[in-house]
Amino acid sequence: MHVHDETIEELAREIVDYAVARVRTDVPPLDGPRPPAELRAAAGRTITPSGIGGQEALRVFAEVLAPACISVDHPRFLSFVPAAPTEASVLFDLVVGASSIYAGSWLEGGGAVFAENEALRWIADLAGLPAEAGGVFVSGGTAGNLSALIAARYRWRTRAAGRVDRTRGLLLASRGAHSSVASAARAMDADVFVVPTDEVGRLHGDALRTTVADLAEAERERVFAVVATAGTTNAGVVDDLAGAADVAAELGAWLHVDGAYGGAALAAPSVRSRFTGIERADSFIVDPHKWLFAPFDRCALLYRDPGIARAAHTQQAEYLDVLHDPVNAEWNASDYAHHLSRRARGLPFWFSLATHGTDAYRDAVEQTLAVTRAGAELIDAAAHLELLIRPELSVLLFRRVGWTPAEYQRWSDRELASGEAFVVPTSWNGETVLRLCIVNPRTSVDDISLIVSSLEGADG
Repeated sequence: MHVHDETIEELAREIVDYAVARVRTDVPPLDGPRPPAELRAAAGRTITPSGIGGQEALRVFAEVLAPACISVDHPRFLSFVPAAPTEASVLFDLVVGASSIYAGSWLEGGGAVFAENEALRWIADLAGLPAEAGGVFVSGGTAGNLSALIAARYRWRTRAAGRVDRTRGLLLASRGAHSSVASAARAMDADVFVVPTDEVGRLHGDALRTTVADLAEAERERVFAVVATAGTTNAGVVDDLAGAADVAAELGAWLHVDGAYGGAALAAPSVRSRFTGIERADSFIVDPHKWLFAPFDRCALLYRDPGIARAAHTQQAEYLDVLHDPVNAEWNASDYAHHLSRRARGLPFWFSLATHGTDAYRDAVEQTLAVTRAGAELIDAAAHLELLIRPELSVLLFRRVGWTPAEYQRWSDRELASGEAFVVPTSWNGETVLRLCIVNPRTSVDDISLIVSSLEGADG
């Protein structure tokens, strides 16, 4: 298996040709899922004692399996949070895989970690974090939120000098916080107190301060973190970050800002003022695989004081002693999150930034914001639709007047089956509505117009 012979040489050419052809496809096929029984019948038995050969495995993937996956970079993939990786980032992902780099330690992957840190520094500067800020790329927002909150609890317990070592921690977050915050709390055996929000789901400093004032003194002592959201997933709303920072400072609690989706908008001057206060965060995440045009899976996790994260996360074992020697411990990336083994997942993002420059990233984010604003105008002008909130970032939330949940679902299913668009219903204040998330610079106003038109005469 580890010999490069003529068969592997031919397979290598075919795989590279397939990858290059895929990233060069201007509008990839939307495709869609198929039932397991259909896939089993079409793919046949792929795992066998003697193997089916690389060419056949590639054929099965290209002809059967890949078409059963929705292309998240399609310009009318507008559900959840899409992706739009640059060609440079995707091609460099091949290089990362081929390079066999372990990027958990400086000793083994110093060059890769150096490059990743260059990309992290750009993000830290966008957020206004201090020069000493730093962090690591993890797999996604869930891992980023968990790792940041572990560091927050570590600082809380360290400051208490043993007084709260057996106390269950408490974090404050709004109902608009991502589901991974509650998941992190469960994993940490901590509690979440949900802070009321305004009518669009925004957390305000006044509501947070009132919530804290209503807590018993013993409960206030349990608070180790305040979580604010820089772009809620469902509505794209940015919390009152400055207000959250004020309350966190009054409590002596850690401020974590979840910008997994919306944090990329820091690159856009037109909306930068919405993020005032983010520079006071103790930790911050943003997912480049969402709105910063990188492939899955990468989340940038940054700390104001990386030393706290290093103390919270560094794993101790005899065989790791050499990595903690000052000579080899320049920046061990595995020390800044809840992981040890890691690939150099930040390199494709770094390569694309280095290739295209940060101005191109600014312009691409602004382009998606401009399309979102134009889309809002199209929805406003359509008698059969009703815009629910004015977009702050790149999410459009609206209703099709008169529809039931079943009608929304039937329309969504038809759009996917026809290859036109992938738009699934969501909920807003208990009502089934539609949501478009625009993070792909290839998504045009015409794409939004097609969806608006498809809803006009539709009966669900």
